[in-house]
Amino acid sequence: MLHATLAAFGSAGRRSALIGLAALGLAAASGSASAASVKWDVSMPWGPTEFHVVNAVRFAAEVKKATNGEVEMTIHPGGALGVKANESLRAVADGAVPMAEYAAFQNVGELPILGIESIPFLVKDYDQLRIMHSLVRPIWEAELTKRNQKVLYIVPWPSQNFFLKKAAATPDDIKGVRMRTYDKVTAEMITRIGMVPLQMNNPDIVPSLASGKLDAVMTSGTTAVAQKYWEFLKFAYNTNHLWASNMMVVNLDSWKKLSAAQQKTVEDLARTLEPEFWQVSMAEHDKKMKELEAAGMKVEKASDALLASMRKATETMAGDFGKANPSAAPIIAEFQKKVTN
Repeated sequence: MLHATLAAFGSAGRRSALIGLAALGLAAASGSASAASVKWDVSMPWGPTEFHVVNAVRFAAEVKKATNGEVEMTIHPGGALGVKANESLRAVADGAVPMAEYAAFQNVGELPILGIESIPFLVKDYDQLRIMHSLVRPIWEAELTKRNQKVLYIVPWPSQNFFLKKAAATPDDIKGVRMRTYDKVTAEMITRIGMVPLQMNNPDIVPSLASGKLDAVMTSGTTAVAQKYWEFLKFAYNTNHLWASNMMVVNLDSWKKLSAAQQKTVEDLARTLEPEFWQVSMAEHDKKMKELEAAGMKVEKASDALLASMRKATETMAGDFGKANPSAAPIIAEFQKKVTN
């Protein structure tokens, strides 16, 4: 019923409706629930089988157990609360939802520096991503605090791939292909390599593939399996062209309603589970690519010629990002220094 009601609104209307519903829920709860007990709805745009959602369900269960049921989080996957992936940061800031998990790069419209890890070919692997996070996470957390939210944990997606209808061994093979992109940075990358960018959120991908609007998708093997890309696409190339992480955040007004002891319990659990969730992510790529092969997709590493052309076309994007986002420039420089030493 909630989702149906929100669907009738545009983005702004949906956000206003969510805020109103949240306020009504708080008013209703104030007369029946004790101040020590809270229930938070957690918005997530991914399907229930994707590992980030599974991680969130585990986190919620651990929190509930450790707080003796005083802090209860209900995970709502698949955008069930009506919050789109690229509206999640704003929805939490406004208090439309008390908690959400969102991909950093999908919310660069609100906070551009969230896209730093997604600069093409800047970060090579999980080890380098840890270095990047050690440099940029304090800035992310400070900026998100200004936007009325607290980061609980951050977990990356696995290695990225190009999923295509036709085989692609050379740069010419991808010219003019309509590719799903995430944000401004990935749209720029796709344009530079001669493809046609179509920015869209996860729920819009399969309908666009089915209608013929979309020819190709960049994403992880995790999402490809969840959305059964083998029904539309035949080739999977591991390009490892960017890295992307999800953030589990809570609205600060909601957070401040917890006691100091409750806050410590939640923070400690987030700190303990985050490394375990990284391990889940690290195991996902090989596992999901094997599932794609079993379903009939041809899975292989992108050709040297294709990767070389992609790197060449995007080689100035780190510098461009630093110029457009001055706070990012010293981070990129320090990161590059650390990974080359």
